[in-house]
Amino acid sequence: MNVSNFIWNIADDVLRGIYTRGKYRDIILPMTVIRRLDAVLEPTKLAVLARKAELDSLDLPPAAQEPALNKAAAQAFHNGSPFTLKQLLSRPNPATQRADIESYLDGFSANAREIIEQFGFRKQLDKLEQAGILHALLEKFCDDRVNLSPAPVRDADGRIRLPAMDNHAMGTLFEELLRKFNEENNEEAGEHFTPRDIIELMAELVFRPVADRIGDSTYLLYDDACGTGGMLTVGEAKLARLAAKAGKAAEIHLYGQESNPETYAICKADLLIKGEGAEARNIAPNSTLSADAHGRQGLRFDFMMANPPFGKTWKVDLAAMGGKAAALDPRFVVEHPGLDGDDGRLRLFPRVSDGQLLFLVNKLSKMKETPLGSRIADIHNGSALFTGEAGSGESNVRRWIIENDWLEAIVALPLNIFYNTGIATYIWVLSNRKDDHRKGKVQLIDATKLFRPLRRNLGKRNCEMTTGHIQAVLDAYEAMEPSDTSIVLPNSSFGYWKIVVERPLRLRSRFTRESVEALRFQSGHRAVREALYVEFGEALLDDFASVADRLKVHLDPPEAEVEEAAEDEEQASADGEAEDAAPKLPRKTVKKLLDAGTWARDRRLHRAAERLMAVIGDAEYDDYAAFEVKVVAAIKAEKLALKPAEVRLIARTMSWRAPDAKPIVKTVSNKAADPRGGLFEATIRGKAAVVAYEPDKVLSDTEIVAFDEPSGIEAFFEREVLPHAPDAWIDRDKTKIGYEISFSRHFYKPKPPRPLAEIKAEIDALERQTQALLDAVLVEADA
Repeated sequence: MNVSNFIWNIADDVLRGIYTRGKYRDIILPMTVIRRLDAVLEPTKLAVLARKAELDSLDLPPAAQEPALNKAAAQAFHNGSPFTLKQLLSRPNPATQRADIESYLDGFSANAREIIEQFGFRKQLDKLEQAGILHALLEKFCDDRVNLSPAPVRDADGRIRLPAMDNHAMGTLFEELLRKFNEENNEEAGEHFTPRDIIELMAELVFRPVADRIGDSTYLLYDDACGTGGMLTVGEAKLARLAAKAGKAAEIHLYGQESNPETYAICKADLLIKGEGAEARNIAPNSTLSADAHGRQGLRFDFMMANPPFGKTWKVDLAAMGGKAAALDPRFVVEHPGLDGDDGRLRLFPRVSDGQLLFLVNKLSKMKETPLGSRIADIHNGSALFTGEAGSGESNVRRWIIENDWLEAIVALPLNIFYNTGIATYIWVLSNRKDDHRKGKVQLIDATKLFRPLRRNLGKRNCEMTTGHIQAVLDAYEAMEPSDTSIVLPNSSFGYWKIVVERPLRLRSRFTRESVEALRFQSGHRAVREALYVEFGEALLDDFASVADRLKVHLDPPEAEVEEAAEDEEQASADGEAEDAAPKLPRKTVKKLLDAGTWARDRRLHRAAERLMAVIGDAEYDDYAAFEVKVVAAIKAEKLALKPAEVRLIARTMSWRAPDAKPIVKTVSNKAADPRGGLFEATIRGKAAVVAYEPDKVLSDTEIVAFDEPSGIEAFFEREVLPHAPDAWIDRDKTKIGYEISFSRHFYKPKPPRPLAEIKAEIDALERQTQALLDAVLVEADA
């Protein structure tokens, strides 16, 4: 019998009509854990009860009894209540059943009780009792057709009737149940579990390269998004095998952190059941990002593997850190040569919508500075490779990693290899102790074609990597040679400069009636203001007080009038007479439109422009500087009270862009001329000078220059930019460094076009086929 299907069906058999499908997990998951704990403890139950009776006679408190009771149970936990789940079935009295179950739960040791509390199962007992389904639920989970015990069930002749449920199988069961519940609840793509074949590949990539250096030492394994603990247990087993094969007595300790209470509880339960109580204590709850449990202890780890959530917001964590501006966590605010930041530090914060790279940064902050160093394998989706422009958090993380030469390889996995997402995924392999032949290089391995289809899909997972496929990846990794599936590139191949290319602002200028009239509405919201001017006329500008009340009612009508207007619109719509309603203006805009000072300012600018036009005339200037000098002189002559910003506003309103106009000088510099950097030789008032031109924001552009560009930025600029824009320059203060990793760029193989003769033959065949059909139609019509 398929145990996963059996347990899944319990929900429909017992909980339907009482719980919604989305809430089934609140009962099924904790009951599965409880039944597993119960099955593990069944063989030693009598010994535990006997030992408890002895300890009770000595009046020892419960906490003092735990070590002895754990020893009697031969586990890292125990249950000292007089019941097992099957014994509770023999006490079906509704009046006492609730109390019996609570007594049973209270009988667990503190470490097991914590696991059960993470599910919030006790909160469900009221509802289960009121619905009268407690007994039915226990009966289903104690069904003799299912075995959740680590020991097989035998018949009277000693033959195995039901196989044992070892810890690996139990972990797979939990993940299968969680996968199904996630599908029911439409969990997002980032919420998924890592298949065992992928964990095996990750473990090989982490341990295999240093297998000959594993010694008689203590090794710490860490997973900062540990889920149900699959990576930790597989990694532990792999490392233990390598040590045993080398004849070494390695001591291995597991550490992890998990924010989801359910998966955290399952992870701890799995470790307890395996007898690893000490390791279970090393699994911490809450978010690694904002509540780093192991960093506070100053722990550093030898091996780290994780599959952090991707495409998932970390807004709550960011708030807990104090926001991006205030966050000073030393994991994410780092020093790095050549980087600008706060006090020379770099802030490695990505977009708030996707925090996956923060988990990788967290692991990098916990690397050991030992001869062996630390090795990391992390799973990420494609956005970690290329999302974020130069200077962004994501790009800076990649830069920090690659320029520190920590990245060994990235392996592209097959599509649809995960249960709840079909998107492209990648394994990043990192180390702070690269082998000499890997230093300064990064290997890209394309394993997207290395898979075997599954007979039956498991969620979105429709394929798997066999042992042969995993070996093929390892062979490519170890060979580190170019091939169809492997490319080795220098670190510089992934870096680039993002340069800002500026061109001078060139304006022609002339006073025109249209431009002067435009100053009536220079304070913004021109279309609205023009409409109001049509309705209220010159009074808006000359006698605002006389129209203020009517304007307020027009812009901000009382609530009752709004409701009445809405009803009229609905009626008009029903009669087919509705017109497009103007959108309601924002409160801030209404406030500005009701400000008499706004209209008075525009009136003042408009009248000043009229007087200036009368003085200066309508002559056209191709030199904005000369035009501005003329405007300033006229303002002084007419004794107009205008602020410098208003003078500039009038002059700019009378101007328009023109490529044949003279560039506008922004400043005169005492530096040497540097045309590529924006410092040009010019003549000012008859004297030679070096000037910086005002950049035209409309013409401002950016260019991407690869680190591998021969002769660098200057050569690229002269070749690609200057032939098309001779007056352009580079704003060097805005140059930023970025890093991105593109698999498609390096592995893409263009498909050659089909021969013309083949295409022509196909077209001729289609024409003959079409003609035959037409002939048949004509024959039929003649008949």
